[in-house]
Amino acid sequence: MRIFQHHILFPLLLLACAEAGALAASPLIAAQLLHTQFHSPLAATADLAVFAVVTLLGLVAMGLYSRRQRTRILGVVVRSAAAVLAGIAAVAFMSYGVPALFMSRAALGLGAVIALVLTGVVRIVFDRAVTDDIFKRRVLVYGAGRRAIGISQLRRRTDQRGFVIQSFIRLEDERPVVPADRIVSLDRPLLEYCREREIDEIVIAMDDRRRAFPVHELLECRLNGVEIIDIVDFLERETGKVRLDVLNPSWIIFSPGFDRSRWREFSKRSFDIAASVGLLLISWPFMLIALVAILIEDGWRAPVLYRQRRIGLDNQPFDVLKFRSMRIDAEQPGTAVWAQKQDPRVTRVGSFIRKVRIDELPQIVNVLYGDMSFVGPRPERPEFVAELENRIPYYRERHCVKPGITGWAQLCYPYGSSEQDAAEKLQYDLFYVKNHSMLFDLMILLQTAEVVLWGQGAR
Repeated sequence: MRIFQHHILFPLLLLACAEAGALAASPLIAAQLLHTQFHSPLAATADLAVFAVVTLLGLVAMGLYSRRQRTRILGVVVRSAAAVLAGIAAVAFMSYGVPALFMSRAALGLGAVIALVLTGVVRIVFDRAVTDDIFKRRVLVYGAGRRAIGISQLRRRTDQRGFVIQSFIRLEDERPVVPADRIVSLDRPLLEYCREREIDEIVIAMDDRRRAFPVHELLECRLNGVEIIDIVDFLERETGKVRLDVLNPSWIIFSPGFDRSRWREFSKRSFDIAASVGLLLISWPFMLIALVAILIEDGWRAPVLYRQRRIGLDNQPFDVLKFRSMRIDAEQPGTAVWAQKQDPRVTRVGSFIRKVRIDELPQIVNVLYGDMSFVGPRPERPEFVAELENRIPYYRERHCVKPGITGWAQLCYPYGSSEQDAAEKLQYDLFYVKNHSMLFDLMILLQTAEVVLWGQGAR
């Protein structure tokens, strides 16, 4: 389904609705079992709504509705428990602020246990009763050459949550590179073949469209209910990134998205200021502790903050602020070095604050000043940008939006320290540049909690 210009898998939307109902019912069931009463119907509605909404947002933040989620049973239980605890805290905070909405501790505790059980049951029943195949689109790929290889590489179950490939059509003068057992040669009209195989969507993956492009056959299929989609759009929708191996300038020119309207800039700036002030109010104690810890480890005269030149919007340089997590002599003057796994230059305090992302918190000042956004591609150093722009196509286009403290690439790809990693992360950055919106920023901000709590991708 497409909601606010974003594609959401229908099975995951159904799961979220089912779990929302289970979460709303949990405190009510607990109150009935304990023979306790809410102060009023309004209080009951408020408590149930707050618990369900906050816990559901917690499940989103823990990545439990992500199509890429591959967490095992124990991981799902731990993440669900963290979300339920967030819901309890929200109800308790609201009850103390508004005594009329008070809900007993016993009811809250029992409601949390019931919520964990019910959401677990919902997920088990959903996985067994509502299979993905019911909602998957049956896809025919028109082409079996170089441009089609990106689809043939999507073999994992998590890669094919929304579709199933029926076959690839080989064209004349095209050297096939996809598995031979999945290639077919048409011996009948294309529409007839689609009807026989119940095809829902045709992906155009021709290596050369200038020759023998089947305009009339595709038009006939489209007018008879078969969706037609370009390979770039298909891979963008299914993988959450813009694949560089099939990307061309005309797609960027004619594709919707890439919004830089005044309204979008105003809404994004308003979001940045609100989010930064809110985070600053929450995080200042942790920032103070980090400051003291750095001084204790390295001495009271050691610098606490670290300024480093980065490239921002429209390739304009600025100085990013971070808590210093490496030795003072980590780099020689004029020498830029990628951070490595188990980097020996990282201090003991630095290792911890990097893992939980506290070292990034001073960048709130960069956001308030306007050099950065709260959500966006991570800013890179000028030395690396100059090199990567010469080696990786479309790398310059990631600077069409402000860099961010967190971003889509940080959620989808671990920390990178090579040209290959930079190219892979660029594909996610381009997806964000094309599709950024207020809703997308909120989703990224929520899911950043999983990265912080589980220390994913830190170096």
